[in-house]
Amino acid sequence: MVRYKETIEQSAEYLRLAIPLMSRQAVPFHPVSYCLWYEYVAGINPPLRAAIDEFIGRGQTLTNASAEELFRTYVAERDQRVAHHVATGFKKVMDDVSQDAASAGASAHRFGTTLARWTEEQEAASAVPSAEIDTLLSGTREMQEAITTLQARLDASQKEIEKLQQDVTRAREEALADELTGLMNRRGFEMTLASCLGDEASEGHGTCLLFADIDHFKRVNDTYGHLMGDKVLRAVAQILRANVKGKDTAARFGGEEFVVLLPDTRIDGALSVAEKIRSTIEGCRIRRTDTQQEMAQVTVSFGVASYCPGESAETFLARGDAALYAAKCKGRNCVTLATAS
Repeated sequence: MVRYKETIEQSAEYLRLAIPLMSRQAVPFHPVSYCLWYEYVAGINPPLRAAIDEFIGRGQTLTNASAEELFRTYVAERDQRVAHHVATGFKKVMDDVSQDAASAGASAHRFGTTLARWTEEQEAASAVPSAEIDTLLSGTREMQEAITTLQARLDASQKEIEKLQQDVTRAREEALADELTGLMNRRGFEMTLASCLGDEASEGHGTCLLFADIDHFKRVNDTYGHLMGDKVLRAVAQILRANVKGKDTAARFGGEEFVVLLPDTRIDGALSVAEKIRSTIEGCRIRRTDTQQEMAQVTVSFGVASYCPGESAETFLARGDAALYAAKCKGRNCVTLATAS
């Protein structure tokens, strides 16, 4: 599917409009940046335009990180949603057509059976010429065969559509997963958080957030190397995964920082989960794969926040992050509760 359908003249005009806007930002003139501003000046992506206007309205300039985030949220994610929507809609159409074909096939079979029975009766009574009966039966059989062939083709097409749906779902899951740890990545987490807070607003369930950061992680990399650092990240991720259940979500938020979303969880339960994870990690011993050398103890600091009705996702995250910072200031390897907004 072609994304852009503007003429050469239109695209040249959009280029002329985009370049001055791009030059005011702290982002190189690369394809991601140009794609944002092209869709901005072309007016083909209203949500993106609104997000950029809000960003600039706060007196900020785009950086590489913010440009990539805008691209993932308003360009790449939109394509995934469209693909999923198209696949789902087309499958529904195929389901309906397949059911209609099956119904028509069953009706044709019943008609053929009735016709054959009627033919036998008429032949016995010599009421209808044999040639006319043969023509009628032949036409009925052809209709039944055509419907059977159609049904087979529809079934095959339906299987292809189901495979495409699975491919779209798998691609979406891969796009929302952290490659190193296998946990959800930051983008996936922010989407999950937005959905959760929407449910929270409508249903009034308690929701808590755990922010976790590996203590002195730079020292781990400097002392044992980045491969060992990656092993530590995977080990922490495995412990987080083992301690979340049901609708809980663990994600790698960035670098050595992790976050856990706990829907339907009150603050005492969230504090208990955080403390359990903290103590489990503290008790672990990680060894080098090559020499089996045991590395120094790994610890993690936690900030815990309980959602306050009506606050934005950004405020909720900021309070959790502030609680994590407070835990670091207290000496690390501890759990700190966020203050209310």
